[in-house]
Amino acid sequence: MDVFKTQYDWIQRTRESLFDYCETLSPADYVKELENFGGDSVQSLHVHVANCYRVWLGNRALGKSLSKIEIESVNDVEKMREIFRGTDDLVYEFLNKFSGKWDETNKVDGRGEFTALWLFTHTITHEFHHKGQIVKIGRQLGYIPPDTDLIEPQ
Repeated sequence: MDVFKTQYDWIQRTRESLFDYCETLSPADYVKELENFGGDSVQSLHVHVANCYRVWLGNRALGKSLSKIEIESVNDVEKMREIFRGTDDLVYEFLNKFSGKWDETNKVDGRGEFTALWLFTHTITHEFHHKGQIVKIGRQLGYIPPDTDLIEPQ
């Protein structure tokens, strides 16, 4: 068993339950910016998470030149799902490249050296941090979320 691919599979299934929840939000609420969240919206947090994967795993670890996803290009949950399908491909490319080499370091734009394990851990914990914020925004807008903790293994 490849433990990191299995772990990412759980993350994908958990993300899908969050997307299902986000589909219950009205289109206006999906993009609504809340002052008590620094002006962020569910939409902007999703874009931010996708960009984190692109920057840390794509550009920095894999040496790609991926452009930033602009928030204006994503107007609904289905488009966000499409973006995350590309994110999934990127994550699997990263996992395949660094499989068995988790202590291998990557120089990151004058910020120092980071191991592949640190880069993977950073991106997935970052996503879960913002998942919690997305759920909280939904609550503040009057929506009742399902349990969005990590999906249990099947």
